[in-house]
Amino acid sequence: MGASNGKPPEGFHALAQKILHYSTSVVSRIDFLREITRMLLEFSECDAVELRVKKENECFRCEAMSPLELPPAVEISRRTFRDKNAWLASSHEWTCFEKICRAVAERRYTTPTPFFTRHGSFRTGDMEHAMPRLAALGLAGAKDSFRPGGDYRSLTVIPLTAGKETIGVLALKSKAVNRFDENETAAYENLAQTVGLALASQLAQVTLHERVKELTCLYSLAQLTERPHVTLEEIFQGIVELLPPAWQYPEITAARIILDGSTYSTPDFQKAVHVQSSDIVVDGVRRGAIEVMYGEERIELDEGPFLKEERSLIDTLARQITLLIQRRQADEDRAHLQEQLRHADRLATIGQLAAGVAHELNEPLASILGFAQLTEKCPDLPDQAARDIRRIVTTALHAREIVKKLMLFARQTPPRTMPVNLNEIVADALGLLESRCIENDIAVMQHLSRNLPEITADPSQLHQVLINLVVNAIQAMPDGGTLTIRTQAKRDWVVLAVQDTGVGMTQDVLRQLFIPFFTTKDIHEGTGLGLPVVHGIVTSHGGKIHIESAPGEGARFEIRFPVIDRLQDKDHHADHLVI
Repeated sequence: MGASNGKPPEGFHALAQKILHYSTSVVSRIDFLREITRMLLEFSECDAVELRVKKENECFRCEAMSPLELPPAVEISRRTFRDKNAWLASSHEWTCFEKICRAVAERRYTTPTPFFTRHGSFRTGDMEHAMPRLAALGLAGAKDSFRPGGDYRSLTVIPLTAGKETIGVLALKSKAVNRFDENETAAYENLAQTVGLALASQLAQVTLHERVKELTCLYSLAQLTERPHVTLEEIFQGIVELLPPAWQYPEITAARIILDGSTYSTPDFQKAVHVQSSDIVVDGVRRGAIEVMYGEERIELDEGPFLKEERSLIDTLARQITLLIQRRQADEDRAHLQEQLRHADRLATIGQLAAGVAHELNEPLASILGFAQLTEKCPDLPDQAARDIRRIVTTALHAREIVKKLMLFARQTPPRTMPVNLNEIVADALGLLESRCIENDIAVMQHLSRNLPEITADPSQLHQVLINLVVNAIQAMPDGGTLTIRTQAKRDWVVLAVQDTGVGMTQDVLRQLFIPFFTTKDIHEGTGLGLPVVHGIVTSHGGKIHIESAPGEGARFEIRFPVIDRLQDKDHHADHLVI
């Protein structure tokens, strides 16, 4: 019978137990195949052992050769042939060895023959002499070599089964003639059943482990997002730190999120060898991506070196980030709307109060001012009394201006609209404030469009708007500066811009500018009604107001009023007069 190594039955039993125990380890399918192939090579003392295992449309081929100096090589082939067992081929060439593997996998020969056992395994002790008979069976062609991948004479190919399904084949190769006898082949057939069960069990174990990692990552994400007072930036940084442990090779895995130009990454993110990514799309717009990279080469799996389960996870995380952004945006919009409603309610309440106060103050103020002016005309008033009466008149006039502002703010003063040229309003207002600008060392620059269209407005209210803006600009430049006033036509709008080179404003101040009685000035310098009045007048005229400012960079107020004739030339280009 040749040179059989005569392994005792207890040796096969011990190896089966070892393989089953190893199948419970959490290792990658590649490492599992390598270790099982190594065990079989060492136990069988063959010249080569080859395992071929299918997973869906893939075939994992692992071969170990003696002497085993390097880890067994693993190849993955993918076949789209209609033939259900085409996955067994390691190349496109159907050699004798490939045809034998296919015949075993298909269980084509279940009746004992000179080459096939009753369990469907192939066995021969001399491939060279078997070639003519194999050709007669259709398992070899005229050009086929008897060598199954090397100078091997003895060959045994055994089906690997899990339940009723054939999941692969085990090939034992030897350069010796008549290496395996019938009894030893039967022992390897029994061992192959254990190997098949171990492979199926380990594959299920790996699939379960990947699923557990995915669920753990998603659960940790849910916990992260539910933490109180956590910012989006903290959440994104937390997500990238959750990713490496969820991938197959965490020791070489790094991750990052790129969103709206900002990057959140693990500390070891570097030049990637392989990258798996998924776009972050919010409301149909790509805002960024989530990326996972391997820093070293790994064998190609479902998607490069990445698993299909990992593709599912990264796509799920991208969708979760999208939902998180949308939820935060909705929360911000809702908070902003609530603030607007509160602001509108405050304005309505303050407007009613202002109207009532203004009406109540008008009569006593008129009496104070009238009697003071009459007293001022009395002859032979002492100098001190005359000065005191003058202060009473001045203070009463100031109080009357405040009442007027309250009336404007409360919309109690009906507008008297007519066609108005905004340049005339600018000229009148600056005429009144010219001396004050000179006193405060402020240079006034006017850029007024000569062909400015007219608008429908109340001249006195527009006058009030410009006075308030210019006074604010003067107060913002205590050490002098430049005040620039510009008018121009833009399509259906007439634009008035007032710009200063003063101290500027913070974003927090900008958000509160139009809140009544809010002011950054000293108590004797302002009432906090100037800009709310400006806002009320502009909006009542169908206009818009836009402010640009930053600390130390001055401020620019741009006001737009609709023109009377919206059908006028929209390509109007204004000439400018610089004074």
